Amino acid sequence: MKISSKNFAIHGIVWNNCLIFAAVMKYGIIGTGAIGGYYGAKLAKAGHEVHFLFHSDYEHVCQHGLQLDSCDGSFLIDKVNAYHSTSEMPRCDVVLVCLKSVNNHLLPSLLPPVLGERTLVVMIQNGIGVEPDVQQMFPGLWLAAGLAFICSAKSGPGRVSHQCYGSINLANYSCPEQQVMAQVLADFQQAGIEAREVEYHEARWKKAVWNMPFNGMTVALNTRTDLLLGNPSTRQLIYDQMMEVIGAARHLGVNGLDASFADLMMKMTDEMTPYSPSMKLDYDFHRPMEIYYLYTRPIEEAARAGYAMPKLSMLEAELRFLGEDN
Repeated sequence: MKISSKNFAIHGIVWNNCLIFAAVMKYGIIGTGAIGGYYGAKLAKAGHEVHFLFHSDYEHVCQHGLQLDSCDGSFLIDKVNAYHSTSEMPRCDVVLVCLKSVNNHLLPSLLPPVLGERTLVVMIQNGIGVEPDVQQMFPGLWLAAGLAFICSAKSGPGRVSHQCYGSINLANYSCPEQQVMAQVLADFQQAGIEAREVEYHEARWKKAVWNMPFNGMTVALNTRTDLLLGNPSTRQLIYDQMMEVIGAARHLGVNGLDASFADLMMKMTDEMTPYSPSMKLDYDFHRPMEIYYLYTRPIEEAARAGYAMPKLSMLEAELRFLGEDN
């Protein structure tokens, strides 16, 4: 199939061993922080048209650009398509939503200005149940999940510090055209991002295997990932919590998850740079924590399937106590 238009550049991508042609996609980034800043900067550096929504650092980025300090090579995007409101942004072919899920109540006002008839919205957020809730807000919207495996943080205005990893799994939730998913995957790979497409439920629960233990435990014990794994007692507790997530996923019919995946996550975390996850940074800076989609929702879904998560339920209660005190 060939799409031709004087308004679009044309390139070929391979999908199911066939060469297909598609218009170059226009990307929008909603939430240019540690995650949106990283993937958006990589796409922009590779030559893709990317439009970024900024909040407090809008003026800084307009004057100084977007800086990515990366273990894979640092660079500056000096001319950024920067906006302070989505009402000023163009309609985009792909929108990466990189807001914290506690801000999803803003989506009904943020998303419509950037949506076209065939826009794919990729929710790069943590947790279980994100896409079903967004689909309720926008019944006809094309949705996908983006599961980022990355250690990065926003280190200053218009500045992202990327410490290690950086891959992303993309999972189709309600996009009716697989070719669109294939092109997004190809664009990420062309930008030097390790990306692959995976089954939706497996992708969400695999990410939860790491997120549910480490995000909450670093907050509850005021520590880092390496210190948790360096102590025999907390190392065993982290592993037990991972196995609770795997047990819940299996009770909900998710295939491809067993103890070997928990072993892999432990190994990867042993090898990563000492790291404070996003929830720990939110707590330290007195921002709301993403407790609902990271803990409450998956615990509730597991309970409905007849599976209890006692260790993670206790952690959720501790986080709610700390959140009220924060």
